[in-house]
Amino acid sequence: MNRNNPLKNGIPVSPSMNPALEAENFQPQKRGNKRRILYISFITFCISIAISFIAKFLVLLINLITNLSFYGAFSTAHASPTGNTLGWFVVLVPVLGSILVGLMAYFGSQAIRGHGIPEAMEQILTNQSKIKPVITFLKPLSAAISIGTGGPFGSEGPIIATGGALGSTLGQIIKISHYERKILLAAGATAGMSAIFGCPLAAIFLAVELLLFELSTRSILPVSIACITGAAGHHLLFGQNPVFSMPDVPHASNFALLAYAVIGVLVGLLSVFVSKAVYWVEEGFEKLPIHWMWWPAIGGLVVGIIGYFFPHTLGVGYDNISNVLSGSMAIKALLVLGIFKFISWAVALGSGTSGGTLAPLLTIGGAMGALIGMGFEQYLHQTEIYLPLAALVGMAAMFAGASRALLTSIVFALETTMQSNALLPLMAACFASYLVSYFLMEHNIMTEKIARRGIRTPDTYEPDILEKYAAKDVLDDTLNTLNENTSVQEAQQWILSNQEHQTDYIIVINNAEEYIGTVNTLDLLNIHEDKQKNIQSLIKKGSAIIDENDVLKHAVEIMANNNTDVIMVESEEKNALVGILSYKNILNIYKYRADEYETKKPPLSIKRGMFKIIINGRKYTSVMNRKEK
Repeated sequence: MNRNNPLKNGIPVSPSMNPALEAENFQPQKRGNKRRILYISFITFCISIAISFIAKFLVLLINLITNLSFYGAFSTAHASPTGNTLGWFVVLVPVLGSILVGLMAYFGSQAIRGHGIPEAMEQILTNQSKIKPVITFLKPLSAAISIGTGGPFGSEGPIIATGGALGSTLGQIIKISHYERKILLAAGATAGMSAIFGCPLAAIFLAVELLLFELSTRSILPVSIACITGAAGHHLLFGQNPVFSMPDVPHASNFALLAYAVIGVLVGLLSVFVSKAVYWVEEGFEKLPIHWMWWPAIGGLVVGIIGYFFPHTLGVGYDNISNVLSGSMAIKALLVLGIFKFISWAVALGSGTSGGTLAPLLTIGGAMGALIGMGFEQYLHQTEIYLPLAALVGMAAMFAGASRALLTSIVFALETTMQSNALLPLMAACFASYLVSYFLMEHNIMTEKIARRGIRTPDTYEPDILEKYAAKDVLDDTLNTLNENTSVQEAQQWILSNQEHQTDYIIVINNAEEYIGTVNTLDLLNIHEDKQKNIQSLIKKGSAIIDENDVLKHAVEIMANNNTDVIMVESEEKNALVGILSYKNILNIYKYRADEYETKKPPLSIKRGMFKIIINGRKYTSVMNRKEK
């Protein structure tokens, strides 16, 4: 609004109008959004540097505990529990580790239980992205103890939870909005994933599909910077080679693509069973007549017994994934690894210990994919199936079906193996698995836990409909104006005699024909006593003014910030008031969208007549003749 020339289509705006409520006072915030994005991006950059070193520390801590627990050596060198010589004593190692985790959860925080992502999602959806700062060090420590003593988990879940907690904690210390805190949480979590696996693009998609539930400039830029920095940290601290090595993948024929899609369908069915089984086990633990603090010890006992007979099921198991992707494992070895890794992981995770889901899912899916590929080779005599690729699509399809993070699954498999020829087979398998999971399972392995607590997670990522429409698309451009000295009785008589031009609100002007506020038409008609008083006492003062080209989201923000349900709309080009926007006008947008899903209707059509202004009983026609769209 031009303060030097406040005339609005013949109606001056009163200088007494509260300028803090005018929409133009929100413009500096708009102009500052880019600076704000840079500020948040810098913070996420710093978080990702810290989380990269935390990721390295976590891996070293897991190695240290593994060496101490299974070999009695004080070393941070990479070690697998597979080669231990403890005999039956190996059963006790996961039990002792799980007891420690249970005590940490009881005396520290229950939030360290589980695999991290559902807990982060819950805080985003229900608690303004606030995670207790204590999780920043309790989660990696508990996970290191759990995994280092043989827990069949990956390190990615704990580092995701730790990164999210670090971002959330910093967001609670500095002065930022809840939305910006959500960005810091998501950036910290995905930077952790990128630091572990060196997969920045997959981490970005993970943020969109499982944490942010949106894709906008103000969120994607900070998260992207964090993920790229995390990947740089991976290259610096872990090396630049692919995380999962495998033979080079040849181009797939059309028949092979069909076969990989079939693998996706079958693995999708398995992913439904796997996801449900974890929560069946969890329900079983909840029925036990002992305190939940001791549940991890029971899960650890199962892990230890299975680990005694099948040592490959113990620990992180990234070596198992590389072995599966080599295509050289025998059928029996694949069956044993897939089945008993699943049992060990499902029981341990269902018991409430601390660990991740990604590595076990990849192991189970990879074994299943390789087995199906062998079936195509041996029973259908199809040599076009490449076993390492069958294992890779099985891995990705398992993650896609269990988590419904479709794009994350595809890109993760590409980035961690550097096999570009696998793109089409991965797409075929992951889309097939996702489709099966979508129709057979209401929730996924990431959302089932919080869904049982009554928390709904978004399942669509549509653009905000309030950003698709401008104020001019839905405003009411019939403006009725009365003088502030008009009595209630006179106003009621005027309303009843001019019903064809009535709107929900009436503009009120003073003797100088300056706009000073609005009056709700229904409130005015409902007055039955003291009708001789002036309508001045009913005025809602200081209604905000926005430009007709402003999006409705901006209008809603102004309404919410100023506790008002009506906004005046101006045209800066014509220097005139062009209408009035109320919450009812905005709700019509949602009604239109609801109708859009039911039947195909023509584009939004809002009837507009001539723009009429009535001042002291005299009608004026506006300079704008707005026709129906």
